[in-house]
Amino acid sequence: MNKIEATGIVKSFGDLTVLRGVDFSAKAAEVVSIVGASGAGKSTLLQILGSLSRPDQGKVLIDGMDIFSLTSNQLSDFRNLHIGFVFQFHHLLPEFTALENVMIPGMIAKKSPEKLRKRALSLLKDMGLSDRASHKPSELSGGEQQRVAIARALMNEPAVLFADEPSGNLDSRTKEDIHQLFFDLRDRYAQTIILVTHDRDLAKMSDRMLEMRDGQFI
Repeated sequence: MNKIEATGIVKSFGDLTVLRGVDFSAKAAEVVSIVGASGAGKSTLLQILGSLSRPDQGKVLIDGMDIFSLTSNQLSDFRNLHIGFVFQFHHLLPEFTALENVMIPGMIAKKSPEKLRKRALSLLKDMGLSDRASHKPSELSGGEQQRVAIARALMNEPAVLFADEPSGNLDSRTKEDIHQLFFDLRDRYAQTIILVTHDRDLAKMSDRMLEMRDGQFI
């Protein structure tokens, strides 16, 4: 069964049609990269697949759930529990420690604080950040901040992890480490990962590389 499946996705902004009937699917433990020139529709598609934006036409199923059939509140709850996001900029809360930042999605889901702490510490260990748990974002390097953001995205064991230019703001050495981390996560957690990237080296590491042009896959 596909972890995510989208059919006939159409999205326009005014007179500009950005997505033209896009179909997409990814299986469990599959890493799929989406590449293409700026303006091709990559990020718009990712936002729709991740439920952050509604399509004008089409359907998106995640773990069999037709996500746009849900009410706004139901969709927010579903997004928090079943979808993880990593962006180019980490968006960590500066007043919280690394551990607290990782725990936030679980806190929103009102899970047991004791279980949340245990899970967050385990994720930070997997990220190589056990000794940085009590540090605030300003005390972490760019690569460390992005690893915290990835751990946060995994907090609720999402069905799908979406990453939009996850290494676009990092130096070349740190970028390579983050790239490898995604594949380590796939192997460790059987995590389905969808990457939007301009980085062809990262894209070529994926199980599948799809290219977009003018709102369609080519």
